[in-house]
Amino acid sequence: MIYFNIFTNILLVLFLGYYLITVLQWYNYKLKRVIFNFYKKNWHTLYFISPIILYLLLDILYFSIYFYSFYIISLILWKNSLDRVLVFTNRAKRFFIILFSISLFINILYFYNSLDYNYRLGILSLILAYILSNILEKIWFNILKNRAKNKISNLQNISNLKIIAITASYGKTSIKNYLYQILKYKYRVYKTPRSVNTLAGIVLDINQNLPNDTQIYICEAGARQKGDIKDIVDLINPQYAILGSVGEQHIEYFKTLDNIINTKKEILSSKKLIYALVHDSVDIKSNEIMQQFPSNLKIKSSTLNGITFDIDINSVRHRFKSSVLGGFNAINLTSVIFMCLELDFRIDEVKDYIKDIQNINHRLQLVKSNGKLILDDSFNGNLNGMIEAINISSSYTKRKVIITPGLIESTSEANKQLAFHIDKVFDIVILTGELNQNILKSNINTAKVILLKDKSKMKDYIKKYTQKDDLILFANDAPSFI
Repeated sequence: MIYFNIFTNILLVLFLGYYLITVLQWYNYKLKRVIFNFYKKNWHTLYFISPIILYLLLDILYFSIYFYSFYIISLILWKNSLDRVLVFTNRAKRFFIILFSISLFINILYFYNSLDYNYRLGILSLILAYILSNILEKIWFNILKNRAKNKISNLQNISNLKIIAITASYGKTSIKNYLYQILKYKYRVYKTPRSVNTLAGIVLDINQNLPNDTQIYICEAGARQKGDIKDIVDLINPQYAILGSVGEQHIEYFKTLDNIINTKKEILSSKKLIYALVHDSVDIKSNEIMQQFPSNLKIKSSTLNGITFDIDINSVRHRFKSSVLGGFNAINLTSVIFMCLELDFRIDEVKDYIKDIQNINHRLQLVKSNGKLILDDSFNGNLNGMIEAINISSSYTKRKVIITPGLIESTSEANKQLAFHIDKVFDIVILTGELNQNILKSNINTAKVILLKDKSKMKDYIKKYTQKDDLILFANDAPSFI
């Protein structure tokens, strides 16, 4: 029996550890966010709190019946239902090694009677593992951060590396990718990959991937709290900055729009800053270093064929055309144009390159599939961008379908506005995720609405409710934990 108890104790903490590290990974290992900002708190109850309570209250025999006949099976089913499963990064692996080692050590002491052991104290191994793991990760991260800072400093001093930092409430990833596509015609350019924009992600990327012969490094900077962007700026000391559109994205973390604006303005705190572009949603006056944009932007057309827009450059009106979709991308491209001109491109060069610029995957990406027109805007999560996608869809003359969870990390009023625009344009509305279903459903003609509670069944729903020649807009996406 003693061997069975030991095995059960170790297995329990490993399963609890799996749940804990999974949800921590979703929220960048911030325990406070996991506790207070988690959308499906019933998961915490079912997969973490309940087994601990039963473990503490029940005799080991009765607990084992529950553990082996229900908990393990339910956790495995939960894991298989996720669309964002645990990635076994080095950090996750270190956590499990520490967790298993501590649990094994405690149980060995119990086995040899070296410890006055109540089997219920086995849960302490999870607490100790979390604390020890955090301490070791902080020590290791500081080492990596200093290594990355030294690498950046050396490249700036020796190779005259130019660094462009980009932040915004929305559009920063698009600006980064558009800028990269043009700058690479003249320079050796490296950009942070995908949507990597946290201090930890940037540190890791610099150490592992930033080439030593890079001439221009484009770094995307994101934030969930005050000081996040300042930490990134202190690491890379950019000479150039783009502060794009600022709005109520992530309002639940910052509480007020002023807090968001002030945090985004941290991008301008670099000691080496020589030129910055600041969107006019941010109240900063232009000076010899800072230039506001967009400069008298006039969007002439925005359709499924692309955008045409005019901007003023040195008091001269210039027209630009691009195959990328969405009027808001004219704003993003305006910042790209001004930054390229600052980095010694000619206007005629920029005009040519803008024409051929490639759309970003999952950001108003137009795809034809099985006789249907797919407008993939699943990485766009702000109100203005989603409304723009809806307006573009309205030009399509045949049946239109939208698949959306609504706005995440935003306000109820914003979701009501979104619902109003959706109701005007779409024939079928498929709502995903539980977070905004009630508010969206109550503001859209119910005859149009289809609720999709299980994202694993999305393909079946698309097959059932759409047909040839439909336009299908994927507007924002929400992982299953939302």
